[in-house]
Amino acid sequence: MKSQDHYRIRDFVPDFDAIAAEFAERSRALSAEANVLKDVRYGARAREVLDIIMPDSPKAGAPLHVFVHGGYWRSGEKENYRFVAAPVLAAGGIAAIVEYDLMPGERLGVLVDQVRRSVLWLQQHAGDFDADPRRLTVSGHSAGAHLASFLAATGPAETTAPLLPSLRGLLLLSGIYDLSEIPYSFLRHEAEMTVAEAAAWSPLTSSQLPCPVRIIAFGGEETSPFHEQASALRSRLSGQGEVVQQLSLPGLNHMNIVLNLADPLGELGRRLADMVSTIR
Repeated sequence: MKSQDHYRIRDFVPDFDAIAAEFAERSRALSAEANVLKDVRYGARAREVLDIIMPDSPKAGAPLHVFVHGGYWRSGEKENYRFVAAPVLAAGGIAAIVEYDLMPGERLGVLVDQVRRSVLWLQQHAGDFDADPRRLTVSGHSAGAHLASFLAATGPAETTAPLLPSLRGLLLLSGIYDLSEIPYSFLRHEAEMTVAEAAAWSPLTSSQLPCPVRIIAFGGEETSPFHEQASALRSRLSGQGEVVQQLSLPGLNHMNIVLNLADPLGELGRRLADMVSTIR
């Protein structure tokens, strides 16, 4: 009997497509009501764009929160994740959803660089949309959590220190922090990640840098790699003296956990709103 691939989320979330459709529908609904600055360019490439979602009555010096979507590095569109802005707006913040290129058309190092540059651009231009660049927080889901982690880390193959934004908080949700199994998973035919890329961009073997607030979360119904790697990253950071909150959310899987993040009344939505509103 063929063993299950614990990275193939569809095999463990029967309503995968229905939840993905709900992401898109909720994002359309929020877009119809909110002030969305669409496709703001942070670079020259076609997908080097981001959306900025403003509250109804923005106040000067508002906190800025950035979300990095998932899709196993080979899929995903920022338009379908605007709904994650709801807790940020409820907390009086400004939200940004970033886009980046996809594998296998581009290599993993390009994606890491794009996420870094997008957040640097937002911090440098925060004043243009009444945000305070000193009140910058970031979250990411799945592959987006992996990419977001490198806003406060350097890869083992990076020979010079990268230019990184100054973060006040980082919420990593259902992330992949050890890429060593990815080249042998079902993704070998979709992302085409190489063994060398996996070694160069695994957070668990990277140099982790300080960040004032770090939350590592995952769903209780997720498969074992997501539990084990979250715990391993927390242990790694705690061993460096970093204060890390680890959250396991009972009853949530790799997909519906994003709905919880986007719900101002959900456990993760409340955590996100608190992080955005209290960071100074």
